[in-house]
Amino acid sequence: MYKVLLVEDDKDIRELICDYFHSKSDGAITIDTAVDGQEGVEKAYENSYDLLLLDIMLPELNGFQVCKEVRADNDVPIIFITARAQESDMLRAYGLGCDDYVVKPFPLPVLYEKVNALIKRSKGLVRLPQFYTNNLTLNPNNGKVVSFGEELTLTSKEFSILKLLFENKGKIVTRDSIIRKLWGYDCDIDERIIDTHIKNLRKALKDNAKLIKTVRSRGYILEE
Repeated sequence: MYKVLLVEDDKDIRELICDYFHSKSDGAITIDTAVDGQEGVEKAYENSYDLLLLDIMLPELNGFQVCKEVRADNDVPIIFITARAQESDMLRAYGLGCDDYVVKPFPLPVLYEKVNALIKRSKGLVRLPQFYTNNLTLNPNNGKVVSFGEELTLTSKEFSILKLLFENKGKIVTRDSIIRKLWGYDCDIDERIIDTHIKNLRKALKDNAKLIKTVRSRGYILEE
């Protein structure tokens, strides 16, 4: 049983998402709702959720403010669902630590699969081989990254990018290939979003940041 918090001021959208998720998951995913940003923050503090679905244009506190408040002490997966498709909004959202950004209107089956996959990855329910290099370990099964004995806190996208670099260790991974693999072939987003994720990832890795090297005009490579 998974518990999701949906922060959305549009009643019709709330009902559509709640009804679809309840039916599709056969009750395995339950959704709490909040109609404004302040209520969303309060519920996020008062309850334990497996994932947050967060609109940007909200009364009281906007979605960016909610994300910042929640991320201050909580690494729960966060997906923005919003009509705002501007590149600057996407960059800001990922910079605040969101895990995915879905632009309205969106197919409910796609949103459902994104939520389901993100929760399962965060819970370590898929058994995959671990990755090692020097003093850095990535375990896809429990979502943990350990650097010099310290467990790091990464967003889902940062984790996925690091995993992709591990899978192609010693090879150049282009920004375009990262977008296609992690966002989808039909996703039209600016490559600078990848640079923002890499910047945040390097900051989290601290002394191991040097393992990720920039290949000018091409992409990134993980080298020992």
